[in-house]
Amino acid sequence: MKSPRKAIAIAAVGLASAGLLSACSADAGTPDDGKVRISVASLIPGTEQAAFDAFDARVAEFEELNPDIDVEPVEYEWKATTFTAQLAGGTLPDVFRIPLTDGRTLIANGQLADLTTQVEALPYFDQFNPSVLATAQDDAGNIYGIPREAYAIGLHYNRDLFEQAGLDPDDPPTTWDEVREDAKAIAEKTGQAGYMQMTQSNTGGWQTTAAAVSRGGRMEEGEGDTTTVTLDNDATKETLEFLKELRWTDNSMGSNFLFDWGTINQAFAAGQIGMYTSGSDIFTSLTRENNLDPAIYGLAAIPITDSPDAAIMGGGTLNVVSAKATDEQKDAAVKWIDFYDVSKLVDQDAAVADAKILADQEQAVGTPALPIFDQATLDQSREWIADYINVPQDQVSYFAEGNEGRTLVGEPTVKTQELYAALDTVVQAVLTDQNADIDALLAQANSDVQALVDAG
Repeated sequence: MKSPRKAIAIAAVGLASAGLLSACSADAGTPDDGKVRISVASLIPGTEQAAFDAFDARVAEFEELNPDIDVEPVEYEWKATTFTAQLAGGTLPDVFRIPLTDGRTLIANGQLADLTTQVEALPYFDQFNPSVLATAQDDAGNIYGIPREAYAIGLHYNRDLFEQAGLDPDDPPTTWDEVREDAKAIAEKTGQAGYMQMTQSNTGGWQTTAAAVSRGGRMEEGEGDTTTVTLDNDATKETLEFLKELRWTDNSMGSNFLFDWGTINQAFAAGQIGMYTSGSDIFTSLTRENNLDPAIYGLAAIPITDSPDAAIMGGGTLNVVSAKATDEQKDAAVKWIDFYDVSKLVDQDAAVADAKILADQEQAVGTPALPIFDQATLDQSREWIADYINVPQDQVSYFAEGNEGRTLVGEPTVKTQELYAALDTVVQAVLTDQNADIDALLAQANSDVQALVDAG
C-alpha cells in the first residue's frame, strides 16, 4: 500500500524495529519552483490506510509550516538482507532509518551525511543521552544521525491463549523455567505454538543474543582491532539447550521454524504463537500492520537468571540522511526529523498535536519505550499526552515493573549483522535437527565471525 499523496514508484523491501524502502535520489533536490525536495521514509509496506492517512496529515502540517520544503513519503522497511544493496544502489529515500548498531559502520564507510551543524543547532541538543547519541558519531564527535527511538527486549504474550490454556494472563512468567511450563501448557491445550523465536534475516541471531544476555552472556569482548568474539559462551549454549528442550522434548514450538521480524508478528497477531521475545515497541506495528486485537496483548519483562552479569538488551533506531544530500536538503531533512520524530518528546504542543492525530486515526499512542534523552523527559512527554494514550497500560505494566533496577546493555558493536547471521544458522539447525551438535555449531560460528572481525 502506498501513501496516496506522493508515493514514489519503487519496490518495497524488508524490515526490523525501523523500516526501509527506496526512492528518489538527492539529485532531485531543488525543482524549478524553488522548493527543496526531500524523500522521507514513511511506513512499512502493507500498513493499514489509516496509518498512512495519519502520516500524510503530519506531512501536510509540516509543509504548511515550511512552504519552501516539499516532502515525498516513501514506504520503507529495513531488512538486513536487502539494505546493503539498496544503500549501494542509491535507491533509499533521502531520510531513512537504521538500527543503532549500524551507525558507526556506515559512518566509517562514508555512506551517511554529516549533520553536525544542523543537529548542534537543535534547541534540545544538549539533552540527548550521550551513550545513545554516540551511536551516530565518529571518533571526532561529528554527528551523522539523530536518535529516533530506543527499546528493550520484552516478552510478548497472547492473553487469550493464556486463558485457553488455563493460565492467568495477569501473572505472566518471570523465569525461563516458567516460560517453558507455560509454553507447554499452551501447546497442549490450544494446539498453537506456546513459544517461538525468530530464526532468519539476522533476527534469529538478534534474539539469541538477547536471550544469552539475559543469562549473563556477551557475544564480544574488547573493542575495534582487539575485539574477541565470544558467541560460544555458556549462556548462548544454555539458550540453545532451552530451545532444544521446548522443540524436541516438549513439542511446544509448533511446526514453522522460519520466522523473521515481520512474519512472527503476523503469526502472533493471528493467534498462532503464545509467547515470543522482541523489542518493547512493537505494539504499534502489531496493531497497524497485523490487525492485532489489543485485548489479547500482553507485555512482560524478559526473564533474567541469577547470574551477576544477567541483563536486558536494548536497541533502537537512528534517523539518517543520504550522503548525496545537498546542504539545503540536509537542513530540510533535520527540520523534518525534528518535526516528526523528536520535538514531540520535548515540546508539549508538538507532543499533543502528534498524539491527537494518531488517536483520531485510531493509531497506537503510549507504546512502551526507553528514553533517548532521559527518563524524566520521557515521563513528562507521557504526561502531556495522557488523554490520548490508548495502548492498554494495565496489560503492558508488567514490562516496566519487571525491569525495575535491572541493567540495560547494548547490542554487539563489531560486525553485528554478520554475527547475527551466523547465529541464524545455528538456531535453525537446533530447531530442525534433533541431533544438532550445539557445541560444534557454536564453535564454527565463533570462528567464522572472528575471521570477519580480524579481516576488518
